Order: sequence, then structure tokens, then C-alpha cells
Amino acid sequence: MKGFASIKIKINQKLYLKDPEQTELGRNIIQNSILLIDELGFEAFTFKKLATHIHSTEASIYRYFENKHNLLVYLTSWYWSWLEYQIDYQIHNIEDPKRCIEIALSVITDINQQDDAFEYINEAALHRIVVAESLKTYHTKSVDEENKDDFFRSYKSLCNKLVELFEQVNPEYPFAKALSSTVIESAHQQIFLASHLPRLTDFSMHDSAQDYAPITQYLEHLVFTQLLSPLPEGCHLKKTD
Repeated sequence: MKGFASIKIKINQKLYLKDPEQTELGRNIIQNSILLIDELGFEAFTFKKLATHIHSTEASIYRYFENKHNLLVYLTSWYWSWLEYQIDYQIHNIEDPKRCIEIALSVITDINQQDDAFEYINEAALHRIVVAESLKTYHTKSVDEENKDDFFRSYKSLCNKLVELFEQVNPEYPFAKALSSTVIESAHQQIFLASHLPRLTDFSMHDSAQDYAPITQYLEHLVFTQLLSPLPEGCHLKKTD
């Protein structure tokens, strides 16, 4: 088992029955669920397969997570919080708000490498899971009830981080929340399309030499065009909390 991270990523406690970060078995479940979902896909992944893979029992996994959906929400929540942590770390002491946005967009698009601070998490594999599977966390019939339980807190926090950065460039822009969620979804959608449905995007993606820079440049163009261009006449929204 790899080392235990000294930096704590906070996850909504309602997503798990027992905190997996607090035990070796729990960390083993997280580590290997990432590897198996990345290998098999979420639909083919089961707790039975995970139990066999880690030489444990299904019952032991169910002591940590009620079902595999909650596990997926946990993994994506961890990733969103990790991205926010990376953005905060990389823009620390940078005063130019435009440069901060550029860094944030690069982090959201291109951050798929291993982070030594979390040795039991394969961030590159988790990045691939988020690209392929993250929509399944909230495109469900239970989304409203899960939202009441704050399942998507980490995602909302990351979106709010971008809103804060956008408002530093243009505090009067009325669509900052919509732009922030659009940017995050677009980053992962364009990577997915480039990897699997290339005729639906202008970007290419090759496993041997993945280059996310063009997608980051596209997002920069999208964001700064929106923030710095005059709005159409009569186009106003009342800002909400």
C-alpha cells in the first residue's frame, strides 16, 4: 500500500458509511476502485470485482460505501476538491487576475499527473474517470435528493472558485456561474470527444502524446471573450447569491 497523504481533502461525510482515508483497507478500496473503473468502465465495475481484486469481501466494501454510485460521487468529489487545491496552490501570490484565470483553466484541462502528496491516488486514472464518467454522478433520477444532502458540494466549490476569479476581471458580468460550469464541462467534454468522437471537435488526442494546450487555449478564448466583450443591448440578469 502506498503512503498516506499528509494533506486532507475534505469530502461530504454523507457519501460514505466509514471514512476510507482512515484505514488501510479503506485507502486500498479507493486506490483499486480508481484502477478498476478506469480499466473496466463504471457500468462493468462492481463491488464483487473490486473485492476479488483486493482479496477482500463485498461485505467489507459495503461497510465503507452504500453503493457504487456513492463511491463514484466520492471519487469525483475528491477530484474536484483536489483541482481547487491545485488552483489555490498555483495562483498563490499571483496578482494579475487574468493570469490566475489562465492558470486555473490549465489546471482544469491538463492536470492528469501523479501528485506525490496523495500517493494512494492515481490522479491520471482519476482524471480519465472524471472525463468519461463524471456526468453520471448527477444525471440521475435521484439528483434532487442527493443535492439536498450536499453530494455535489465539491463541484459547486470548484465552480465558485472560478466565479471568484472571473469577477476579479469583470465584476459586472452577469453569467459568471453559467460560464464557470460551462468551462469545466467543456474541458472534459472536448477531451472525451477528441479521444472517442473526433469528428465532433477540432482537437485531437493521442495516448502516446496527449496535448491539452489547444483545449486550454480554446477555453481561454471562450472565457475572455465573454468577460471582456460588451453584452448585447438589453442583456442583463439580476445577480443571485
